[in-house]
Amino acid sequence: MSSVWGIARAQSVALVGVDAMLVTVEAWTGSGLPRTTMVGLPDAALTQAKERCRAAVLSAGYSWPSQVLTINLTPASVPKAGSHYDLGIAAAVLVTERVLPPECLNKVILLGELGLDGTVHPVRGVLPALLGARRLGLERAVVPASQVGEACLVEGVQVRGVRHLKDLIEVLQGGPGVAIEPVRPSDQVSVMVPDLKDVIGLTQARWALEVAAAGRHHVYLHGPPGVGKTLLASCLPTILPDLSVAEAMEVAAIHSLVDVTIDALPHRPPYSAPHHSTSVAALIGGGARIARPGAVSLAHRGVLFLDEAPEFPTQALEALRTPLESGEIVLARSQMAVRYPARFQLVLAANPCPCGLAASPNSKCTCSPMAIRRYAARVSGPILDRIDIQARIVALRQSLLMRGLTEPESSSVVVERVLSARMRQAARLKDTPWVTNAEMPGRYVRQELPLPTSMSILDTEVANGNLSARGVDKVLKVAWTVADLMGADRPDADHLSVALGLRQGEEIL
Repeated sequence: MSSVWGIARAQSVALVGVDAMLVTVEAWTGSGLPRTTMVGLPDAALTQAKERCRAAVLSAGYSWPSQVLTINLTPASVPKAGSHYDLGIAAAVLVTERVLPPECLNKVILLGELGLDGTVHPVRGVLPALLGARRLGLERAVVPASQVGEACLVEGVQVRGVRHLKDLIEVLQGGPGVAIEPVRPSDQVSVMVPDLKDVIGLTQARWALEVAAAGRHHVYLHGPPGVGKTLLASCLPTILPDLSVAEAMEVAAIHSLVDVTIDALPHRPPYSAPHHSTSVAALIGGGARIARPGAVSLAHRGVLFLDEAPEFPTQALEALRTPLESGEIVLARSQMAVRYPARFQLVLAANPCPCGLAASPNSKCTCSPMAIRRYAARVSGPILDRIDIQARIVALRQSLLMRGLTEPESSSVVVERVLSARMRQAARLKDTPWVTNAEMPGRYVRQELPLPTSMSILDTEVANGNLSARGVDKVLKVAWTVADLMGADRPDADHLSVALGLRQGEEIL
């Protein structure tokens, strides 16, 4: 921003979760033997930036300070991570060497990693960085040429792309930057997407999935191997509505922290299905200094499917308690706490026992009763209490591979009913911060919305100890979703009975 007595300043961004913080890159030169020092809590990748930047500047034909050079990243109390500061460091050093005028760095964000030959490489987090820069009032940004498309998703920021350090100098001197060629569609082999019409039979299980999609409820699929649990779960995203622009921006910002380049805003809800050997850090997020997002955040606004749920580490499953209720995950470290959105739709799938045959006709299960109880207890009561719908799918009793069967409804047909139910919810909740029934807090359901005419069925279940206070709220939310699918203005006793059956996991075909 200015250069006085050998000091130059450029602007970059530090990402704390998906939140951006402005970082000033200061370069100061003074008398003494040639050496470069970097301060401001840099991580290992950032500490090595001085070697990368020095080689890039020299390779581009410019000089590196032949005296003491101190690079400061301020505020110094915020940990800095990543290689995207390279462009800011190089630009500040070039100002101290009188290659660039100080005023060229006013209100411009610099993001990019430098190679030893001066080539500018893509970096993670461009989208959330520019969203934060826009909130901070910055109007210009220079990013790697391959990420201009991602950067241009942020309106209100003038973006320039560079492929080389020489391009950066040209842009900062008023040049247009490199011309970005339009991306040509690649000839990719089409991937077969699951569809509900592939689910033969299981009419009631399909209905439970439709209810879950309409209200964005969590689901627990319980049944023997091969009955169709995984297929049902993979079909759930196909009957969910498209993402809104605001939701798509949230999803893209999170994925930008993991994927190097985001080509376009996603229009479909994400689907994340980590393996049961996944660690706690991989599931909920983690890292030594600044924690990175995990599978729960990558599934934000979409579906998180945990197949063979009892095989997941107990600590990993229990870590889902907070995000299931709050819709976000806060990861605290010694130097900083980061927050990631995690409003996902959870689908759990499990077998009835370790061998999976306990619920099969003419069962040949060899598991002991203790082994079966211990296996089921791996998914704890507090987790199950947060699940809205529990579908116990029974094994097939006759072959369905015969001609003449009526073809099931496809996902394109079911999603129309889901959209209609979502529209009713949106109209009912238009003056609230919630958009689906599952998001409503229990207080709002009980006090602000009309209750079913008869609550005796719930009173009986509570008196028998089969429903907790949270369970009552869950049943009421599911009842509202059933009513929305049926086109009713409010749930009645029948809707409540259906919701209770879905909640308590009655056997379905």
